[in-house]
Amino acid sequence: MSEATQLILGIAALFLVVTMTRKYHAWRFKRAFIFIIDDLKQKGAYSANSAVELPYTQRNPLRMGLRQHLPQALDHLIMENIVAKTEDGRYYLIQKNVAL
Repeated sequence: MSEATQLILGIAALFLVVTMTRKYHAWRFKRAFIFIIDDLKQKGAYSANSAVELPYTQRNPLRMGLRQHLPQALDHLIMENIVAKTEDGRYYLIQKNVAL
């Protein structure tokens, strides 16, 4: 195999790995979004009065090196005004019918 062919195959393999990694993390975030929204719907948290605490909101310092998708997904849902946080740290859905 020529040197140019090896270089092209190496670049293609690197591109494939980066693309698959991005797709994997996007899939994990989508699952995290769905999990959080379903959890809040199941608990009936639709207003500040019915807001609930979520045990997975804090990052675990013992899981170094592993990406924790639930806290990051919750932060993103708050930024997109789908979920709100009360002053005492409880969460509720702002939009009842969310389509992901």
